[in-house]
Amino acid sequence: MRAAPTSGPNTMPVPADRTLAEDLLLLLFQPGSGTIAGEGTLSYVLAGAVLAELGLGGHVRAGTGRMGSTTVSAVRDRPPADHLLRDSWDYVSDKPRGVQTVLPATGPTLRGPLLDRLVERGDLRRGTRRALGLFSVRVLEEGATGRRPALLTELRAVLVDGAAPTPRVAALAALLHASGTLPQLHPHLPWTGPVIARAEALKDGRWEAGAAAEAVSRSVMAYLVAVSAAASPHA
Repeated sequence: MRAAPTSGPNTMPVPADRTLAEDLLLLLFQPGSGTIAGEGTLSYVLAGAVLAELGLGGHVRAGTGRMGSTTVSAVRDRPPADHLLRDSWDYVSDKPRGVQTVLPATGPTLRGPLLDRLVERGDLRRGTRRALGLFSVRVLEEGATGRRPALLTELRAVLVDGAAPTPRVAALAALLHASGTLPQLHPHLPWTGPVIARAEALKDGRWEAGAAAEAVSRSVMAYLVAVSAAASPHA
């Protein structure tokens, strides 16, 4: 087993295993412009990825709150090892909370640490470009690990070719679709009727992840759809 890289003397070690939120942020990176797609709702989407991963790992469970709403609570004897996941787990450890409470509360602090991890791993790198021929501006550039193309290949196999997804790839596709950012991956993932239909099915939680994980996922996706719709200029 290789040692986990570290991100500097004053930060937490970077775990060896990538989180779902890291892979999602990497997919949202746009190599042509050096920007991140969907910045307006990014904090919600990253928090949704964290909560979905906690569900996949059996660290949280879904319940029913007042008026039939879905709540999320921590599984007491299953705290996650990753400290970014642990922060969200801690937030629901004292009492069940609705997804509409968890995502706004836990999302705003995620972008920076997740981006640092991607840079430390070499998936992205920080560089500079000349703006207007006069000024140097900081930009993000794709790294040499091949991680982003590999993720796109996995998503294409599921959404375009109809392959059965792993729970992780299904969750990535569902998060991208629910947040309205899946069209940003065109032409790698063509925005066609069959692709939309497969993404919609995954967003609805039909991906063989187990009842508990799918219940958490459905609640996350429903909230992201609402947030995305509210943020849309056509809403």
